[in-house]
Amino acid sequence: MTKIQEKYDVFVNYFEANMPIAESELQYKNPYQLLVAVILSAQCTDKRVNMTTPALFQRFPNPEDMAGATVDEIYSYIKSISYPNNKAKNLLGMAQTLVCDFGGVVPDNLEDLQKLPGVGRKTANVMMAVAFRQPAMPVDTHVFRVANRIGLTKNSKNVLETEKTLVAHFPKAVLSKAHHWLILHGRYVCLARKPHCENCGITAICDFYKKNRKS
Repeated sequence: MTKIQEKYDVFVNYFEANMPIAESELQYKNPYQLLVAVILSAQCTDKRVNMTTPALFQRFPNPEDMAGATVDEIYSYIKSISYPNNKAKNLLGMAQTLVCDFGGVVPDNLEDLQKLPGVGRKTANVMMAVAFRQPAMPVDTHVFRVANRIGLTKNSKNVLETEKTLVAHFPKAVLSKAHHWLILHGRYVCLARKPHCENCGITAICDFYKKNRKS
């Protein structure tokens, strides 16, 4: 077993014991609602998205209703979200594409998901992992930063490189859960500016901690 794989094993064992249930903090009831929420969550907090989506979903409970709206109307519901103009356009385009090309049903494969406006590889992977319970590793800013900081990836230059490395080393059975472990660890413990190393249970395998700990 390689040294890097041992690091992954320690990571998995720790989080399986201390965070056996790890799920998205976005609030949704079906794949359509999750897709809308994930599109809105780009460069925005889940908390803000969850404050915004109830009224949005009440007005547009399905893709057909949203497809018949206007950008301005969608904007009026999401104006407190970051980049509301672009996201309103993407939501309308997404809904119209779902209705026209997929019968109003959110596709359950990576290729078709990425045909929807506003849906890149990360969002498509989130849908695969969360909505369809398939092994996938969406890489957002938290995952990219935390994986590199701990040393699960080494000097990854982009999210795709990070994704491939994580997929290669995490057991398939926990891959999607590991995505949530990394996000939640980055959100509440391994903060970008000032990580709470004193509250971290994986300092023994963390490159950042070993480099910066006080002697």
